[in-house]
Amino acid sequence: MTSRIPLVETLQSLPHEWPDDPLPWIRDTIAASGEKLAVVDDDPTGTQTIYGVAVLTDWSVETIRAELESDLPAFFIVTNSRGMTLDKAKAVNGEVGRNLRQAIDGSSRKVAIFTRGDSTLRGHYPGEDDALDHALGGGFDARILVPFFLEGGRYTINDVHYVSDGEWLTPAGDTEFARDPALGYRSSNLRQWVEEMTDGKVSSDDVVSISLEDIREGGPERVALVVSKLQGGLTSIVNAASMRDVEVVTQGLLTAEAQGSKFLYRTAASIIRARIGQTARAPLTIDDLNMPASGGALTIVGSYIPRTTAQLNELLAMPGIHGVEVNVTSLVYDAAESEVARAASEINENLSQGLDVVAYTSRELLTATDADTNLTIGQKISDGLVAIIDAIDVRPRYMISKGGMTTSNISTRALGVKRAVAMGQVMPGIPTWELGPETRFPGLALVVFPGNVGDSRGLVDMVNKLSIPHETAQSEW
Repeated sequence: MTSRIPLVETLQSLPHEWPDDPLPWIRDTIAASGEKLAVVDDDPTGTQTIYGVAVLTDWSVETIRAELESDLPAFFIVTNSRGMTLDKAKAVNGEVGRNLRQAIDGSSRKVAIFTRGDSTLRGHYPGEDDALDHALGGGFDARILVPFFLEGGRYTINDVHYVSDGEWLTPAGDTEFARDPALGYRSSNLRQWVEEMTDGKVSSDDVVSISLEDIREGGPERVALVVSKLQGGLTSIVNAASMRDVEVVTQGLLTAEAQGSKFLYRTAASIIRARIGQTARAPLTIDDLNMPASGGALTIVGSYIPRTTAQLNELLAMPGIHGVEVNVTSLVYDAAESEVARAASEINENLSQGLDVVAYTSRELLTATDADTNLTIGQKISDGLVAIIDAIDVRPRYMISKGGMTTSNISTRALGVKRAVAMGQVMPGIPTWELGPETRFPGLALVVFPGNVGDSRGLVDMVNKLSIPHETAQSEW
């Protein structure tokens, strides 16, 4: 077990960042090639660093072909595979890969393909990547692994992946995320993590590391040299402790690709922003979201990790919030229909009175002895939340959905989302979608709040930021 280390002192001890800004070069290169970025996302939170991109929940060949011709620089295909069993996740990724391949073969557009996974390393790795690789026709020289996520405090230093609480860096394998009952792991060193997750099929000694020294002292040229030597489907992990690091890596990777290398990427959200050449955007304001000046808002909390529970407790203690607890035992075992009807009625009643409502799953964690059954329990709970939202007929002023699987199922099955546009972030690492005309609530602002983002006041801060300005409320009264 690796000990936690101080955040500020550790970052200050690292080599100085590469001095030259790679973003102008990246933007020029993408513009010249006309490249479009396709991101296969295992839950709906991957747009948490970028803006002005499409989010698809339908991955038919026709839908992908239409998106390839759009003017937006990237599109995300949200599979929600993190909430599936491994076999189902592999099947879905195989289908997405085949459809991508068919759509790309019929297009003149150059397309780069990323898979976006959890920055705390939970997910069906390498199974779904293997399925996608095979469906795309293979031939990749290497798989590039980049779990760095600045906005969420995830850093990779000396091959060890860390989670920050703002003061300390804790090795990922020592965190609550590594103890996930369905998707847990032990290793914090990414090279060892690859060996663990592949059941030893890929030895840690065979995993190529791109070090911070490569990035900060050698720059894009050194990165390009390292990755251009990768062949035969090797795995390479990327160290990163700043956005400049992943921008340097992106320039190096693009250089190697221009020379003929072919890579399949599994990354967190930060490097995706670098890949399309975007700079950070100021957080969205209430005016940017074009929300009604009256009405009640709805927050849905399905995530069970301790961080979410702490945020929920703070929100429930906030004046003016009406809590509706959804009993998970009823949803899973004996009385789903009546529990759905009760919760939906209470939510409708309070929204119709203009009150802000938080509907949340009861906090007892129902677990089984095997990963597949744990995923099935989670699916039943998610199905119940979908049914509750489906039974709501009062349009909220806005909606917050806390948790990736929760958001994916609610957006597609209860709200009818087929295509949304990621508008940007209201707070760091928290994307907001504008729902399309095909949905139950066209134009609704849906805040996609990842379970693993934010401190204990994260939900309170979000609700406060989106609250009706006092002057507006008084004038309407």
